[in-house]
Amino acid sequence: MPLCRRWCALAALLTVFLPALHAWDNEGHMTVAYLAYQQLSDPVRARIDTLLKLNPYYKQWLAAVPAGTSAADSSRIIFMMAATWPDQIKQDSRYQNDGDNPGGPKTSRNIGYADKLQHRYWHFVDNPFSPDGTTLTPLPAPNAGTQIGVFRQVLASNAADPLKSYDLVWILHLVGDVHQPLHAATRFTKTQPHGDAGGNAVRLCADPCKDKLHGFWDDVLGTANDSASVIALAGTLPAPNLALVNITSQTTWIDESFQAAKSSVYVPPVGIGGGPFTITPMYRTAAQDLAAQRVALAGARLGNLLQKELK
Repeated sequence: MPLCRRWCALAALLTVFLPALHAWDNEGHMTVAYLAYQQLSDPVRARIDTLLKLNPYYKQWLAAVPAGTSAADSSRIIFMMAATWPDQIKQDSRYQNDGDNPGGPKTSRNIGYADKLQHRYWHFVDNPFSPDGTTLTPLPAPNAGTQIGVFRQVLASNAADPLKSYDLVWILHLVGDVHQPLHAATRFTKTQPHGDAGGNAVRLCADPCKDKLHGFWDDVLGTANDSASVIALAGTLPAPNLALVNITSQTTWIDESFQAAKSSVYVPPVGIGGGPFTITPMYRTAAQDLAAQRVALAGARLGNLLQKELK
């Protein structure tokens, strides 16, 4: 089957298969994974294939690949879908929604696929800040930063493959998450003394005034569910700065996003408080440019991490 026909067929299937997700949306997470996959050696790709076959969604992913797709293309497609798994389970009744705030020993455990918690608090790092001197609350843990550290250690260890498989799909997702500025910051103000939940409590005006600042940034690069759109988007992204690509610390990645949130997200027309605020064309364009840079950087860094650390 010609390549364009394979991707078009897959596009139709993925539109049905993948639910609406969060944090860069499907298109952003799959783009991060696509960019990372291009950097991997054949042995690393083969190792990843082995691990992804242990995921409980693997048969569903495989069924979504059009008949006649080559083995190499199938592996890449499944890798891209696997990057959305931590969001997919939010729509799965077999997994328990244990809230957005961590608490208790179960929230930080790393036991593999036997764990049926959704761990929504693993997706972000709510670094607090205040432009008006409002008292800040301590940073909750576990969070995306702590978990990336845990999962990296497992991938580089001699841990059993089932645990490595679980940690791998989380790594694929969380590296993308922490490059989204609003997954690394929450703003405290006198009108929102408990924080704005990473922009989720800041309203934007479209029609009607019910959109959220966080959702705007999740969707700013697009909301497509198909691989053809992912490849098209990847081709438009700027080449990341090599010096930045070579930064391996997830703490630094998160701090970059935190600083970007303060300098580029919470800026006019986004004012103090919960809004609603009306997004301007200039703000939207600047957001798209920043998001493109962050996604491109996330893809390059994820590829480096897997190539160097997956044992």
